Amino acid sequence: MKKFFMILAAFSVLAISANNIYAQDEAAAPAQEEAVAPAAEEVSAPAAAADETPLNQALKTKFIEGGAGFMSLIILCLVIGLALCIERILYLTFAKTNTQKLLANVEAALAEGGIEKAKEVCRNTRGPVASIFYQGLLRYDQGVDTVEKTIVSYGSVQMSNMESGLSWISLFIAIAPSLGFLGTVIGMIKAFDDIQKAGDISPNVVAGGMKVALITTVGGLIVAMILQVFYNYILAKIESLTIDMEDSSISLVDMITKYNKK
Repeated sequence: MKKFFMILAAFSVLAISANNIYAQDEAAAPAQEEAVAPAAEEVSAPAAAADETPLNQALKTKFIEGGAGFMSLIILCLVIGLALCIERILYLTFAKTNTQKLLANVEAALAEGGIEKAKEVCRNTRGPVASIFYQGLLRYDQGVDTVEKTIVSYGSVQMSNMESGLSWISLFIAIAPSLGFLGTVIGMIKAFDDIQKAGDISPNVVAGGMKVALITTVGGLIVAMILQVFYNYILAKIESLTIDMEDSSISLVDMITKYNKK
């Protein structure tokens, strides 16, 4: 349920951003029409207007030129992929725990109230490290070896939870450029069909068809690069959390061993 709400929140942020860009574009359009001088008064006005085209307007123009079908699929890969990336980043951010403070609190709880007090500290602390500690403390009465095995097993479960959804992100990283290449191939076929209908190889026909075909490839590669950056950032966060879990788990086993000898 938490994952669903995180993805929903990410979609909402992206939708609001898109609406704001669209609204700014619509508001800027009348102002641009009033600012354009008559062609008779200034010959260089079209060139100046082309140079001052807003980025969002240029992107929309390229989107239309690339073909609504394939470009929509590429944008859909970007939106869903970013939503999954944002959800993972939020999950991993909330999973981050000050392990040094947690270990100090558990050690103090063991000294003051024993295992039950330490379990209470772990229950009141969020994050996968606290969950691993709690599972290990639950089996304290079965021996230190059982505690260690439990920590290792539950650590694997927490790793799987942290890596959940990464396969879908990697899928969109792979499928976005593939859709771009497919759109390029179809666009080239269409360009050759236009050449066949025209009866000769006209530079305008060839250049126009190739331009439209290559836009989808550029779009797919850009989407893949954006998602790849987020994907690597998520992997780095998972690696950092994994190192924290391993180090703190070793410290917990040592702590329990010392407590058991008292």
